[in-house]
Amino acid sequence: MSAAVQPVTDRTTWTIDPTHSSVEFSVRHLMISTVKGRFADVQGTVVLDEANPAASSADITIQVASIDTREPQRDAHLKSADFFDVEQYPTLTFRSTGVRNQTKDGLTLLGDLSLHGVTREVALDVTREGRVRDPWGNERAGYSATTKIKRSDFGLTWNQLLETGGLAVSDDVKISLDVELVAKS
Repeated sequence: MSAAVQPVTDRTTWTIDPTHSSVEFSVRHLMISTVKGRFADVQGTVVLDEANPAASSADITIQVASIDTREPQRDAHLKSADFFDVEQYPTLTFRSTGVRNQTKDGLTLLGDLSLHGVTREVALDVTREGRVRDPWGNERAGYSATTKIKRSDFGLTWNQLLETGGLAVSDDVKISLDVELVAKS
């Protein structure tokens, strides 16, 4: 009788450590400055395949009500039906669909971003920041990622015309993620 051979795999499942991760955004305001904000409640799972990075995947969920721009009135407006409408659309999700442009330091992660009831493909430029074993024996990995979206592509169209002809809020939104992952045991 022969014993079954277990396949060797370099696939590891990781969870996002929300206390050591951030999802931030920036948008032009009044055509003269940039306003930044963040989402405090981010959760997710990442599957890394070291042997075949193209088989890696990410599934991230953000609670939109956790938005924080350091201005309570603006945050309330962003949560309202004028913008995110958190009552109807409480989460923002990203689910990866593929990988391209792999280098030793990073890759481009393609995926479906679902926001405000609309799903569009986005490309995240991902950089590996490092890997370490923490003092408690957990394996951790750090990644940063950036992308840019048009908020109008997701039905976020509220705006005001300025006397000078510009808009109160730009359509372009820059998004940056800094995530610390913990390997599941």
